[in-house]
Amino acid sequence: MFRNTFQSGFLTILYSLGSKPLQIWDKNVTNGHIKRVTDNDLHSMVLEVAGTNVNTTYISCPADPKQTLGIKLPFLVMIIKNLKENFTFEVQVLDDENVRRRFRFSNYRSRTQVSHFMCTMPIGLEDGWSQNQFDLSDFTRKAYGTNYIETLRVQIHGSCRIRRVYFSDGLYSEDQLPAEFKLYLPFQNQKADGRRTPLLLDSDFLGMAKQIQSLWTKASAKNVCNVM
Repeated sequence: MFRNTFQSGFLTILYSLGSKPLQIWDKNVTNGHIKRVTDNDLHSMVLEVAGTNVNTTYISCPADPKQTLGIKLPFLVMIIKNLKENFTFEVQVLDDENVRRRFRFSNYRSRTQVSHFMCTMPIGLEDGWSQNQFDLSDFTRKAYGTNYIETLRVQIHGSCRIRRVYFSDGLYSEDQLPAEFKLYLPFQNQKADGRRTPLLLDSDFLGMAKQIQSLWTKASAKNVCNVM
């Protein structure tokens, strides 16, 4: 979708205040709902994805399963609200070995698991609204020892509320963000330079690169290695 588009700065793929926020997204709903609601904290319209089963109510981008995003910007940023229910999302990327890898982040998992094609990780979200940044290039390098090329697909499962989902070419402080990209709420976990980062529950992930790569040199593509 965006492979032949000049990419720099910020690239939004979902904005709840847009006239058609899910224009390039596909919806799947079973025993749940995907709709815009008025959020009492933001006093504006947001997208709510909610269901009784986290696996059966979700949105995915691009809407056409035969298409890919082709976004080369390495930072994924999600402005979401923690509804204190099960929540997960997936990002599929392409690396420099021409392999499609999937990263799955969930708030109900307690350990990191890496296989040849998928890496699942726990994530901790602040109460209420938060702006979370994910360095896909860093994750790809540390999990697989390869280089990030582009993002192919994003899939978000309920339950959560979404204000904006976008990609950026770097980490930006609060002062550097355009006004429409800011979340005007107090942040308890904001760093001194204003950057927001996701709270990964598995603190060992960022230091496990050598261990994973060593395991993969000894294991076939069918094997799965579990890292506490």
